[in-house]
Amino acid sequence: MNTQDQRRFDQQSARPISGAIPRPDLAAAAGRVVTSDTLFQGSREIGIEHYGALYRLKITRQGKLILNK
Repeated sequence: MNTQDQRRFDQQSARPISGAIPRPDLAAAAGRVVTSDTLFQGSREIGIEHYGALYRLKITRQGKLILNK
């Protein structure tokens, strides 16, 4: 994995710890960027309705995101 793509997470909060590399290039590529803090607002799982189907977006203990239908 490229050093610029690596992110380190606090195991308890699943939030990036200091020293995580910001990625301003993602904003240009994605068009709109929303932080996970804004989406989750302190919880570890959210529901996303997409074309009538419900998806669950979860933060793992390792700080990764999992999307399930």
